[in-house]
Formats: sequence, structure tokens, C-alpha cells
Amino acid sequence: MQVVPVPCLSDNYAYLLVDSKTQQVTAVDPVDASKVLSAVLSTGFPLTGILTTHHHADHSGGNTKMQSAMPGIPVYGGDERIPAMTHRVEHGDEFTLGSFRIKAIRTPGHTTGSVCYFVEEEGEGEGGRAVFSGDTLFVGGCGRLFEGSAADMHESLNVRLAALPGDTRVYAGHEYTRANLRFALTVDPDNERLRRKAERCAKVQCTMPSSIAEELETNPFMRVHRPELQKAAAEADPVRVLAAIRKMKDNF
Repeated sequence: MQVVPVPCLSDNYAYLLVDSKTQQVTAVDPVDASKVLSAVLSTGFPLTGILTTHHHADHSGGNTKMQSAMPGIPVYGGDERIPAMTHRVEHGDEFTLGSFRIKAIRTPGHTTGSVCYFVEEEGEGEGGRAVFSGDTLFVGGCGRLFEGSAADMHESLNVRLAALPGDTRVYAGHEYTRANLRFALTVDPDNERLRRKAERCAKVQCTMPSSIAEELETNPFMRVHRPELQKAAAEADPVRVLAAIRKMKDNF
């Protein structure tokens, strides 16, 4: 599975999933239609689908232009507020685009309608997996709780996404990694894996992808059951820990 990050706006990423087996491309959150269409053209394959993680304009704002440029292209999403959506997905829905098997994982917290897309390529086995997490799971962080609760985000991160195979590559919607890891070190300062990851990410321009296994080791919002995070939050219940460190991050 080839995934091509397309930098958009100031710190967003759209992504192309290039399917060399069936010679087609799927786009994720193509907010800047001109940039994404140019990237699609460079692959030499046609665009055959759009996956939208949530309705915020910095993720869904290019959908209408994309559909105007390519009439009839399916646009998947989990929220009626998503522009140009043609296919509404619910939690657990599965569908295929080319040789990619895609599962919709509803992940409320940042918005009530957020969906992450778990993608596997037929015949690839281990290592051929990715999740496109929008503004729910960032590398080293999570999205702000604009419409959902800490309990929602805990369920999304620590039940639904944490259950994915550890080798699942994580592609988030923003390049927030360096700031996220700086904050993470303030609440989990003795985490040597986190420290090494922060040093590594400081040296690269694009920090994608991470993996589910790495996030479970280094992301404080996926470590809320750990005593060191509970101590930092002065809370014992994992949901309260998440709420506390999310508030700390908001003011960081």
C-alpha cells in the first residue's frame, strides 16, 4: 500500500492511497482540491473515491470542487454536515475501493461525527494496514474536545483505535507532532521511548506515519491507565485522566 501525504494549508495533510494492483487512487480529506488533483495526476491513475474524516472545513472543504472536477465520484463520510457526501458510513461499515478493504470506525470526541478509516490491502498481510485518523488521533496527541466528551475520546482512542493491530500505520490530519511530543514529555518525562521519538521527529519534516504500537507506548492520551499519567493528572480514573491532560494541553 503506497500512501502519499499531500501537505495542504498551513499544517494539514490530505493523503492519496495509490492502488497499483487496480491502478486507481483514493483520496483522504482533500481540502485543497488543486493540490490533490495535481498529485493524483502525477500518479498516472484515476481518482475513484474520497474518504472524509469529519466535517470541519480544513478537511472537507475541497470535496465540492473535487466532485465538480470529477462528477460522480463517491464521497464517504459519517456526518451529514460533510459537503458533497454521497455515501454515509456507520461504525463498523466495510466496503472496498479497488484492492483496499476499508472499515469505518466512528470516533466521536473532536466532533460527534468523526470517522477513522482502517484500510487493508488484499494479499498484503501484516504491514499492509493503515488508519487515517483525521483530528481524533494525532502522533503524540489527540484532537480538542469541541463536540464530544472525554469519555467519548477515551472510547475512541483507548477502545476502538487501540484494538487495531500494532503494526497499523497511523496517518493523522495535521503535522502537530513536535508540539505534541514536547507536551507529552511534561506529563510523562521518564518515558524513554517517548524521548527517543521526540528526538527522531525533530529531525524530519513529515512525521507520518506513526503506528498504533508506537502511540500506545508514547501518546499520553493512550496511556491514561498508566500510573505515571495518573500521577501527572492527579486522577485515577482513565477518563478523568484524559480530561485533565487534555485541559493541560489546551493551555500548553
